[in-house]
Amino acid sequence: MGGKAADAVGLLAGVALDAAFGDPRRFHPVAGFGTAAGALERRLYAPHRAAGAAFAAVAVGVPVLAGVAAHVATRHRPVTRAVLVAAATWTVLGGRTLRHEATTMAKHLKQADLEAARGRLNHLCGRDPSTLDEPELARATVESVAENTSDAVVAPLFWGAVAGLPGLLGYRAANTLDAMVGHRSPRYARFGTAAARLDDALNLVPSRLTAALTILAAPTVNGSRAEAARVWRRDRADHPSPNAGQCESSMAGALGVRLGGRNVYFGRSEVRPFLGDGPRPSAGHIKRAAKLSGTVGLLAAGLAATVAATRAGVAAAAGHAVRRTRRGGGR
Repeated sequence: MGGKAADAVGLLAGVALDAAFGDPRRFHPVAGFGTAAGALERRLYAPHRAAGAAFAAVAVGVPVLAGVAAHVATRHRPVTRAVLVAAATWTVLGGRTLRHEATTMAKHLKQADLEAARGRLNHLCGRDPSTLDEPELARATVESVAENTSDAVVAPLFWGAVAGLPGLLGYRAANTLDAMVGHRSPRYARFGTAAARLDDALNLVPSRLTAALTILAAPTVNGSRAEAARVWRRDRADHPSPNAGQCESSMAGALGVRLGGRNVYFGRSEVRPFLGDGPRPSAGHIKRAAKLSGTVGLLAAGLAATVAATRAGVAAAAGHAVRRTRRGGGR
């Protein structure tokens, strides 16, 4: 295996591992990181932004430095590099698990088993399911699939493509911190600001790439590219998140449904603008959303491998040019 292909091969192998096995059921590294980050939070917590910034810097900085060290150590060991990238990619991806949870929810709703569906919702999002009916459970699922196609699939692949091991580990660390402390609550209103802003910044490009790939793949679920693009252009900025609206609006257009509305969390509620036209989602739309998410993931994997190989080739050519210049200068 050539050194230029190591990251690309590792990314594709990691995607294949995720497709075959999903998340590791025991000793998941991301769960271990969450435990360590929780311990660090207890040591650094204070109800102001400076403490939250220090927490985010340490919690994300350590995995990034570990990735840099591994990158340097495997500079001349392409097989070892590919294995490490494959393992890291498998660890940070969540595509199969996302699709599995969505199809499980669709099965419960199709069987009219609202109790089981409500009990399953916390596998996908943090909304209070106790009063949700079938259309609202379906909407929550489709919205979660749309957003997490970016967060759990496209964004990790994007950062792995452009930054290798440090990108894979750093992105997943930042995204995990956002889930832990980036939400609005009395405890994290200020402490979680840095983690939330960092996650927003890291997802600016991936969320828009997710929207573009969703529009491109719309015909695979009998959707219209033109309609998906129209809804995306019209509604993408209506969502309070700078990134979620990109994914949800394109998904709404591709499926021909209307997303948005009142979301009830534990202790608070938010009213979101409507995204898209057409009926509220149903179990059938969830299955189509899961299929579309899988197609977007495959397109993102191919694109990521191409970018990684191109990046490595450019870096190798630049290094060769520098060495030639140094040899010429020494004469």
